[in-house]
This record gives sequence, C-alpha cells and structure tokens, in this order.
Amino acid sequence: MIHPVKHFITITKHRHVVIKHCRKAGILWQGLRHDLSKYTPTEFIPGAKYYTGTRSPNEGERELYGYSLAWIHHKGRNKHHFEYWTDYSPVSRVVEPVKMPMKYVAEMFCDRVAAGKIYNGDKYTDKSPIEYFVRAKGRRVIHPETSDLLEELLTMLAEKGEDYTFKHIRELVKNNK
Repeated sequence: MIHPVKHFITITKHRHVVIKHCRKAGILWQGLRHDLSKYTPTEFIPGAKYYTGTRSPNEGERELYGYSLAWIHHKGRNKHHFEYWTDYSPVSRVVEPVKMPMKYVAEMFCDRVAAGKIYNGDKYTDKSPIEYFVRAKGRRVIHPETSDLLEELLTMLAEKGEDYTFKHIRELVKNNK
C-alpha cells in the first residue's frame, strides 16, 4: 500500500526538527534548505511506496532491487551526508572518502539528532544518536577525521546535553568559515 500522507508527515516533521537544530547550531540557512530533495518525485514516490513508519523507505526499495534510486539521488544532492563526500584520488586511483567541511558536519549532526527524535519517539535520549553511530561504525566509508569529529560531537551530546553541544558547534562553525 502507498502512504503519501504518512510519508509526507514524517519527512516534514523530521525537516522541522532539523531546521530548529540548525538554528541552534548557527546554520539556519542550511536548515531551511535541508532535505528539500525528499519532496521531488524521484525520492517522494519511492518514499511513499515503501513507507512503513519503522525504518527508512530506502530499505524497502533496496530489498526489491538491490539498490535504492531514491537514496542515490538523495545522497548526491545533500552535502550533509558523508556519502556525498567521496572522490577519485589521483594518488590511490580509487574513490575514497573526503574530509567534510565543518558546516556540513554540523548539519549532519543536526540531521542525526532529529532522526533519533523522530524515529525513536519517547524512547529517545541524548545517548541515542551516539549508540546508533557506534553500531554501524565498522560499515561506514567516511573520512577518518569527519568520523572522529562526528563521534566527538555525538559523545558530547550524550555527556553534556544539547545546550552545551550546540554552543560548541556554533563556535566550530564560526571558526571554520
């Protein structure tokens, strides 16, 4: 069954939480543009078709075809995804992860925290995002410095809370322009 209304509500709730977090992180403009590609037909139609409410619709598309065109489209247009940041290395002659600019790491942090809140609901704690990050750590192709920074921020959130962490992120963004 196709669930366009439920999918729309979920992605819009998530986007609004990301916007709120991006404001706290000092990157409001990025927050306002966050995940707009999810409303394009390439991403929205599969999202509604494979919507379950308990996991990413991309997983359903991936199970059926072995890949997700919606995800390929999404990660190629949204710089807050580490998967966007890969390039051919003239040294190794293979595609490798590239270090992400701080403003996109900040948005990635906001995205992960918002996803944790939306998808975990009442079960969410400030430890949820780092727990999720650590579970998939060995399966990620991400630049080591980007991974270390994100892990540091997620750990900070778990240990010191949102106010402290967002203040720290604002400083990092300000000092890395």
